[in-house]
Amino acid sequence: MLTVSAPPHIYGKDTTKRRMRDVLIALAPAGLLGIFYYGIPGLVTIVIAIAAAVVAEALYQKIAGKKVTINDLSAVLTGLLLAFNLPPAVPFWIPIIGSFFAIIVVKQLFGGLGQNFINPALGARAFLLASFPIHMTNWTFGEDSIASATFLARLKFEEYFSPTQADYMETLFWKIGGSLGETSAAALIAGGLFLLVRRVINWRVPVFFIGSFAVFAFIFGRDGLFTGQYILFEILTGGLMLGAFFMATDYATTPIAPMGKIIMGIGCGFLAVMIRFHSGFPEGVCYAILIMNIFVPFIDKYARPRIYGRRKKA
Repeated sequence: MLTVSAPPHIYGKDTTKRRMRDVLIALAPAGLLGIFYYGIPGLVTIVIAIAAAVVAEALYQKIAGKKVTINDLSAVLTGLLLAFNLPPAVPFWIPIIGSFFAIIVVKQLFGGLGQNFINPALGARAFLLASFPIHMTNWTFGEDSIASATFLARLKFEEYFSPTQADYMETLFWKIGGSLGETSAAALIAGGLFLLVRRVINWRVPVFFIGSFAVFAFIFGRDGLFTGQYILFEILTGGLMLGAFFMATDYATTPIAPMGKIIMGIGCGFLAVMIRFHSGFPEGVCYAILIMNIFVPFIDKYARPRIYGRRKKA
C-alpha cells in the first residue's frame, strides 16, 4: 500500500501526540493555579472531565470497530479544555455529560480527529449552557460556597462599577469568579507564548483576535459608539485569553491560509465584542469562536492564495 501525494515530501519529527503534549504543558500553569485556588472541587472537575473524555473515545471506537487512539492525547486535551470552561464546583455529572457530548457527538460522529467542524470543548460548553444554565452559571468559591459575580457580569449589570488597580491585579494573576481555566490571564498568556515559541500555533489568530477585540471594544462601547472604556480590563477578563490562544487555534476548525487566519481572528474579535457588550450574555468568546468555526470552509475557499504562475481569468 502506497500513499500518493503531491511533492514536496518533507520528513518531520512532529506528531499529533507531541503537539497535544505541548498544549497540555502550556495549559498546566493555569490548571495548577485553578486547583490551588479552588481546591478539591477544581481538581475533581478536571479529573472527571479528562477521564470521561478518554472513556468516551475508547468506548465509541471499540463499538464502531475502529482503532483506539486515546494514546494521541487528543481526548485528554478535549477533557481538560472542557474543564477549563466549567465553573469549578459543578456537579460531577456535568463534566461527564459534556465530555461524552464533545467526544462522541462533536468529534467522532463527524469522522474523528481533524474532522470536527467546531471546537469539541466549546461545542460541549454551549450544549451544557443551554441544557443546564443554572449549574453552568453558578460561580462559587471557598469553603462557605460564597456566590461571586464575575467581573464581566459586574461590568454589564452594575452601572457604577469601575475597576480599580486591585481588580486589574486580580484579573491578571488571581481572578475571583469565573470558569476554572480563567483564574489567571498571566498564566494563559505564558502558555500561549510557549505554544508560539514551539510553533504549535500560528501567531495570526491570537494576535488579530485580541487586537481586533481591543479596537472593536473601543468603537462599539457598552454605552454606544466610541464609548469603550477599560479596554485592557476587558481583554484580561473572561475567557478571551483562553479562547484566543487555545480554542480559536484548533487545527481542524481554523483556516489554513494566512489570510484566512487573519479573517478568523478579526471575526472572533468582532463577534466577541458584539455578544459581550450588546446581548443578554456577559461573555461572548465561546459563541464567537463557534460561529467563526462554521464559516471556516467558506474562508478557506475564498482566502486561499493564488497559485504561483496562474493567470487571472479574463
